[in-house]
Amino acid sequence: MNEEQPQIPSAKSEVLAFVWETIKVVVISLAIILPIRYYLVQPFFVKGASMEPNFEDGDYLLVNEISYRFSAPERGDVVIFRYPVDPSQFFIKRIIGLPDETVEIKGNTIMIYNKDKPGGFVLDESYLDSEQKTLGNSIIKLDDNEYFVLGDNRLQSSDSRRWGPVNKSLITGKAFLRPWPFTRTSLVRPVYY
Repeated sequence: MNEEQPQIPSAKSEVLAFVWETIKVVVISLAIILPIRYYLVQPFFVKGASMEPNFEDGDYLLVNEISYRFSAPERGDVVIFRYPVDPSQFFIKRIIGLPDETVEIKGNTIMIYNKDKPGGFVLDESYLDSEQKTLGNSIIKLDDNEYFVLGDNRLQSSDSRRWGPVNKSLITGKAFLRPWPFTRTSLVRPVYY
């Protein structure tokens, strides 16, 4: 009788099989991760004190990049955008004024004038600390693609009061999740007016 001996894989073929499996895992992972990272969700680290106490220096946020492709940003959304003066920098602020509105800041009060309320309304900002003051005395009319943004820490924020409105084309997305630090993990909920 002629019995075949089982073949024992050589060390070289085991290494090649391992390398091939590793390449497949990497390629499949990249095919899944890259589109998510570049088109759906982007990480963002908060730098500075302009959004305290709601968002502190070092907070890690995930930014939803796809929602504004299907709907417009809304008042109260916390957005990440390219700084209008230097688009290589990213800022985080809260949307206060919407396209075609007029925003008036006077005496620590923000008035919004639009088609629905031509007489204006006082913006309710109950999410701010009671010590916060919205300094300034200005009236800004927004174009049909502009947003007026402010930091939650009004006394420490460089925002639309200083450098003007933000064009929609500069908005990257809205913050939707704070996974870090673990003690402050939470969904980022917009403020509804």
